[in-house]
Amino acid sequence: MWNKYYNVTSIEEALEILNQYQDQARIVAGATDLIIEFKKGLRKTTDVLIDITRIEGLNQITLDEDQNIHLGPLVTHNDVAASKIIQERALPLAQAAWEVGSPQIRNRGTIAGNLITASPANDTITPLMALKAKLVLKSIYGQRVVSLEDFYLGVRKSVLQAHEMVIDIYFPALDDSQKGQFIKFALRRAQAISLVNVAVICDMDNEIVQDAKITLGAVAPTIIHAKEAEQFLYGKKLSEDVINETALLAQKSTKPISDVRGSASYRKTMVKVITKRALVSIAEGKRDNLLPKDPVLLDNHSSFTVLATPSCHSSEDEKIKTHINGKYFEFDNCQDKTLLDLIRDDAKLIGTKEGCAEGECGACTVFMDGKAVMSCLVPSARAHNAQVTTIEGIKSEGVKHVVQDFFIQEGAVQCGYCTPGFVMSAVKLLEEKPTPSQLEIKHAISGNLCRCTGYYKIISAIEKASKT
Repeated sequence: MWNKYYNVTSIEEALEILNQYQDQARIVAGATDLIIEFKKGLRKTTDVLIDITRIEGLNQITLDEDQNIHLGPLVTHNDVAASKIIQERALPLAQAAWEVGSPQIRNRGTIAGNLITASPANDTITPLMALKAKLVLKSIYGQRVVSLEDFYLGVRKSVLQAHEMVIDIYFPALDDSQKGQFIKFALRRAQAISLVNVAVICDMDNEIVQDAKITLGAVAPTIIHAKEAEQFLYGKKLSEDVINETALLAQKSTKPISDVRGSASYRKTMVKVITKRALVSIAEGKRDNLLPKDPVLLDNHSSFTVLATPSCHSSEDEKIKTHINGKYFEFDNCQDKTLLDLIRDDAKLIGTKEGCAEGECGACTVFMDGKAVMSCLVPSARAHNAQVTTIEGIKSEGVKHVVQDFFIQEGAVQCGYCTPGFVMSAVKLLEEKPTPSQLEIKHAISGNLCRCTGYYKIISAIEKASKT
């Protein structure tokens, strides 16, 4: 893992440290991809992590006077999915953010991190390229603006230099004449990487297309434009024949690979299918119904009194000081591990389980500063001056939480290994939405996997708990 971890409180501090260590350092916010890369041995030269999550003002979504939408580098996928500005003026991006991972991962993973990882299967790159997004890159030597189309050099390769960080993402907000859709096709509904995805934006005038952008993901080394399809749409009405021909042209623009998740021919077929689906939605004026207007976030927006973080605190030199279940802890020499390991090995709270260690199963779900997160994907030093709640901490004066009572009454447990994670997700859901619908319950537990119960009793237990 890493050897040094800095919690910084300003962009200037982050850039100074980044410039000092260059290729050995990495800026982190969510770190959800990065920790997996460490565990797989793909980050052998990265020795220093620079945590920017304590810098104020970087988690804002704003609309400026020129009608550009700005996303700060700490804006998470859940921030985007729930944003009224994004839903109303950049719908394809909201749809894409909602399709990423699970609620716990969307609470940590950032849009900036998704772009920087530079995987052609990353969902938010596709709509942002269709929206003509630009990145502001900053170093101690100044800053530059790069269009997203020019940012990528290949699979997981970009023009970002070792001493630079992304400080802003911006793009023109869609106006009333512009309609857009994002559609992802994957092997399951949640916690799945795109097999293919598409973003379509059409500028319409009296049902005639004046301009079109069609971008495709997971079909080439980088996100691509279906240029022939875009040009074909100009001046045409979205009739059935035009839509079919456009979808066929989009299919012809792709060069996918075959892998364990699907063959190249299957991917090509699905490009045509989802491009047609997106165009039909635009033609019919329908909004994709997968994105709720008030989505489940597993974040009740509680305000926490957090201890002030010293400027440039390095956990190499100082203790990790944190509160877990309301109790104060100090840990020495624990910065080079995950929050899950800190909780189990050092705090000796073993209710939180390790299932996959990759953010796939949800067994390690805890609350950090009011949000449900996968503790296996959180660096331990991020807990410095934070407030963490584990399964042991949801009791009130020794009395079981109502969710625990109904899990017992409904028999929503078999082997029990996944149960702490399910309970934590359910507790946070009821804090956020005291009377959730069954669909909202399913959204809340979409990041939790159970190999025994079939979920029916789990859903029933949460439903009955919500009525108590």
